[in-house]
Amino acid sequence: MTSTAREHTRILIVGAGFGGIGLAVKLRRAGFTDLVIIERADDLGGTWRANTYPGCACDVPSHLYSYSFAPNPDWSRTYGRQPEILRYLRAVATEHEVTQHIRLRTELLDARWNDADSRWHITTSRGPMTADILISATGIFDEAKYPALPGLDTFTGTRFHSLHWDHDHDLTGERVAVIGTGASAVQFVPEIQPQVAKLLVFQRSAPWIMPRLDRPTTAAERKLLRGVPVVQKAIRAGWYGAIEAFGLISLVDQRFRHPYEALGRLQLRRQVRDHALRARLTPDYVIGCKRAIFSDAYLPALDQPNVEVITDAISHVRAKSIVTADGREHPIDTIIFATGFASIPTAYERFTGADGLTLAELYRKKPHSYLGVAVAGFPNFFCTLGPFGAAGNQSAVYMIESQITYIVDAIATAQRVGATRIALRPHAQQRFLTEMQDRSRSTVWLTGGCTSYYTTADGDNAGLYPNWSFEYRRRTAHFDADSYELSSR
Repeated sequence: MTSTAREHTRILIVGAGFGGIGLAVKLRRAGFTDLVIIERADDLGGTWRANTYPGCACDVPSHLYSYSFAPNPDWSRTYGRQPEILRYLRAVATEHEVTQHIRLRTELLDARWNDADSRWHITTSRGPMTADILISATGIFDEAKYPALPGLDTFTGTRFHSLHWDHDHDLTGERVAVIGTGASAVQFVPEIQPQVAKLLVFQRSAPWIMPRLDRPTTAAERKLLRGVPVVQKAIRAGWYGAIEAFGLISLVDQRFRHPYEALGRLQLRRQVRDHALRARLTPDYVIGCKRAIFSDAYLPALDQPNVEVITDAISHVRAKSIVTADGREHPIDTIIFATGFASIPTAYERFTGADGLTLAELYRKKPHSYLGVAVAGFPNFFCTLGPFGAAGNQSAVYMIESQITYIVDAIATAQRVGATRIALRPHAQQRFLTEMQDRSRSTVWLTGGCTSYYTTADGDNAGLYPNWSFEYRRRTAHFDADSYELSSR
């Protein structure tokens, strides 16, 4: 092949995490083996390869945060930790012969739809390609987000983001600042607290912390699940129902928040002895307005003598300190950012549709998609966890599996009718988007009194599905061809 030749594949998937691996398994089962998965990293796993900070774990129970078609009876804990989840994904990819389709260290640089040949023309770090079908399975949390702090560039100590944990840096005996109190901070703060001399946690708003009740599984439990698989299905169903019930707050009536908030306050009262600290750690918004976090270790760690929770805003950073709005100067050796992720995935900047617009340009105007899997103006393109394809009260893997079913059926339908072009009708997308915004107006995400990545800058729903996940699964159980134009070259 010459350097200018373009390799062609029927289906190109970008990303080898839960979405990409699951898609490949189901596509192979449906008879589609002419597929390639490109992954920019040197290993599969997506977010579970990228995040390696101390204490990294899932906040959804393992039996639910796994593929329904690949149950694992041998989870070592109620909630899987990063190394075990990564091992699970590797095992699934190997068992289902997906690894042969994965090209590691291959980054998507550009992807443009070409109407002339009804194909995607793609540039990767390893050369050009074309594909009949392009699927984004990059996930939504791929790039670290850093706050714009005055003077940060003058800081002479060590600094890093939780997504890029510096494992070579020893925190023992240091004065460490943690900026942010989201899910990653809640997990790594208890891990580093015993090591450091002083831990300063800079909190913008207090998260709702709910009991996690994590524990190791026993050998007897694992033996039972291996011998009687229906028990594991029942456990999965039980966890699904418990998590789905959290939607009562937003989707039915906010008065359902009271038992959940009471449980959160009880947890705070039991685990934090200091009254003043307890007041700073009490949320001032409705639970569910932003992501609630499950932990049994975070609050006790904050109540230790070497920890201080600071709620004053950061004024600026100096060479060896952080100065807050009240004028206090806090000497610091290391800054750890737990400030979340960029709101628009990097790959969205690199997908260009038929009208010459990128997905990122569309998203910056307003989140666009249909069912979180397709976008008008992007023929032969699908995605997992696109706008309005993620639920605020359910396992991401459950939603991804629903999307995989829909996407595979779409490709199979096109093949059956001889279509080479699958184009979402704009009016179908607009009807869906109107429904999403109408249903969102009364949700706790918009009315609960907080700001979060759940909402856009102008106060609209940023992309959560404002309905029950089982209703979403019903809508995605089959490809609705009437919402698309199916045509041939």
